[in-house]
Amino acid sequence: MPIYEYKCLDCGHQFEKIVRLNEKPDCESCNSSNLEKLFTPAGIRTTKSTRRSETQERMSRSRLRKDMAVAEGEFIKKELSEDH
Repeated sequence: MPIYEYKCLDCGHQFEKIVRLNEKPDCESCNSSNLEKLFTPAGIRTTKSTRRSETQERMSRSRLRKDMAVAEGEFIKKELSEDH
C-alpha cells in the first residue's frame, strides 16, 4: 500500500497516510474529506550527489581522526605530567 501526503483544504493540516487503492481518507485533525493529494517527488541519486556524499563522508572521517589524535595527545601529556 502506498503512502500519500495530503493537505486538508478546510483546516490546512498536512499529514501522510497509507491508503488502499480505492480508499479516500479523512483529515486527521478535523475529519473533513476535502483533501488535496500533494505531490512528493521521489529521491533521485545521481553520480554527482553520490560523489558529494562520499566526499563529505571522507572529510567527516578525517576530522574525526584528527580530533582523536589531538585527544590522545592531550591524554598522554596529562598522564606524563601526573607521573612526574
